[in-house]
Amino acid sequence: MKFINLKLMTLLAAVSLCGCTEDPATDGVGGKNTEDVSRKVLATASFGAAQGELLVKVAPEVLDRVADGVTRSGASRSGVEEFDRVLSNINTVSFERVFPCDKRHEADMRAAGLDRWYKVSFDQEVTLEEASRQLAALEEVSLVQYNGYVVKNFAGAPVPYHEVWGAATGDRQVNTRAGESARFNDPKLNKQWHYKNTGDENLVTPIKAGCDINLEPAWELCAGDPEIIVAVVDEGVAYTHEDLSDNMWINESELNGEQGVDDDDNGYKDDVYGYNFVKKQGRPTWTGKNDTGHGTHVAGTVAAVYNTDLGVCGVAGGTGNKDGVRIMSCQVFADSQEASIENMAAAIIYAANNGALILQCSWGSPSGRYSSDEDYMSKRGIECEAFLYFINTPRPGSVLNGGIAIVAAGNDGAVCTYPAAYPDMVCVTSVSTDFTPSTFTNRGLAADIAAPGGDFKYHTSGDKAGYVLSCLPKNMGEYGYYYGTSMACPHVSGVAALGLSYAKRLGKTFQPDEFRSMLLGSVNSLDPYLTGEKHFTSYAANGFDYPSPMDMDSYRGRMGGGMVDAYKMLMAVRGTPAITVLQGEPTEIDLSDYFGKVGSLVCRLEVDADAKAKLGLEVTEGDGNVVTLTCSKQGAALVQATSSVGGTPLSCEVAIICRAKAASNGGWM
Repeated sequence: MKFINLKLMTLLAAVSLCGCTEDPATDGVGGKNTEDVSRKVLATASFGAAQGELLVKVAPEVLDRVADGVTRSGASRSGVEEFDRVLSNINTVSFERVFPCDKRHEADMRAAGLDRWYKVSFDQEVTLEEASRQLAALEEVSLVQYNGYVVKNFAGAPVPYHEVWGAATGDRQVNTRAGESARFNDPKLNKQWHYKNTGDENLVTPIKAGCDINLEPAWELCAGDPEIIVAVVDEGVAYTHEDLSDNMWINESELNGEQGVDDDDNGYKDDVYGYNFVKKQGRPTWTGKNDTGHGTHVAGTVAAVYNTDLGVCGVAGGTGNKDGVRIMSCQVFADSQEASIENMAAAIIYAANNGALILQCSWGSPSGRYSSDEDYMSKRGIECEAFLYFINTPRPGSVLNGGIAIVAAGNDGAVCTYPAAYPDMVCVTSVSTDFTPSTFTNRGLAADIAAPGGDFKYHTSGDKAGYVLSCLPKNMGEYGYYYGTSMACPHVSGVAALGLSYAKRLGKTFQPDEFRSMLLGSVNSLDPYLTGEKHFTSYAANGFDYPSPMDMDSYRGRMGGGMVDAYKMLMAVRGTPAITVLQGEPTEIDLSDYFGKVGSLVCRLEVDADAKAKLGLEVTEGDGNVVTLTCSKQGAALVQATSSVGGTPLSCEVAIICRAKAASNGGWM
């Protein structure tokens, strides 16, 4: 697991002194040393960047002059003589800010230096190397960034629900365990094994009970809150979807404003549900020839509405009373168009400035593209700055005084990719239906946390029900299955959103570092299952080979701290310690641990009849303050540990969580 890097801003600032380029300048300009010039250039290889475009970060000393000059010149020149000489040399046709002025947040933007980034569009007959060399030689320029691309690094294609289960016109929710009633009436919830896994082999094999995010007991405490906004940076979200429309973020000023006008003065016109950074328009799109429904699927996992008597559930979608978290669509992929680094950074800044607390990013670069944090910064500095702005910019009055960025680890079966591997991100790996790492998941020391992402070429029946079920656009069947770390990632985003919703209900607030630590600690260990070998049908995809068998020991300590647990997240927010008990297995606890072992305490455990019945709980008193807990039913309940000091009664709330016992063979055979 990587640790948060408290010196990121220092490192990022140092790029201007020691940055590198894959296409270094070959000679000096204007008397400048070649090495000094090349150090200013943040570059991907030129073949992987937009031609005729460069992003420049102007020096702070000339920022005001440049801003005034752009206003006077109609966004084609800087108004600074030496700067304009170079802009003329490369036949510049436009020179404008990368991040539009948002008057509400201009002070924050300026403090982060984001107002210094400008985009230079010039004659494509001028090479990127030549243009960057001339621009970097200027004292008025601190950095030059190639405008590279972020590819759609998605695994596979969606499988419509009806292709797995038939027309299913009479599909209705059923009891998921003997004697239990479904909590919500959504008919496809019992196919979402990733929320509550009963080990039902009628869904898929292999499968293991308890391999889920332990969502059902969490729903008893909280189902979401509309003030918690999750920005889905992805393909466009189908905001008209029957299971999502009630949980879309809505910019009321633009909804009720004038078409073609920036009614709220945030720098973007007609951004009702977010913004389409690919097509430079307010409305998201999702019906292009090469659109995949990826953004809608991800959004459904986070916030599909519960209890609507249709479709699926999201992790934090609310109870059907418009009380779920909100989805902001920040579209960076559309049809066959790839996301530029410029658009990716702009989407992240937009999310921060418009109230999002969670950044949901199921995308990344191919594994091995960047060798280190410094290498990533030196090639995608503007994107890195945008992430840091999202995380570190205060949100006064909000439940989270900053943001949290949650990013998929990647599907290359190799080391975690960037930006997920970067220290401040939450890097999410993927687990199959039986606690084993998905055949495709990336892993490594940069991994933070795991979540269900389904699997490919593993399930003996070949059944796609081992993928993750969520929403799709109507033209793709409305509901369907996907697999990938892309699907694991929104489970973590949803749990984080549920945690913030619960914090709001309890009147609590957190700093980003504090909340991130709580999230990463709200897990169940995967280590008991990481033994032996995992066998599947070898395959090749995405330019990578996935050979069988997988050595499970090699995944130990490289999948993150464990699989995310929604109930533990809420207990962490509540400040309640949690005890995990394996079903049917006696577990000893020392009650004095919960009172700091102060003096000669005499402790007792008080369990009400409801908790006993819910868990099938038996409590056996032992020596001193030791008790033994045995649970016959999976679930969670709150109990009270009591004691006294000097006649003053003490009590401590404790959560007991009963989970399925690991099989003796590690749980995966």
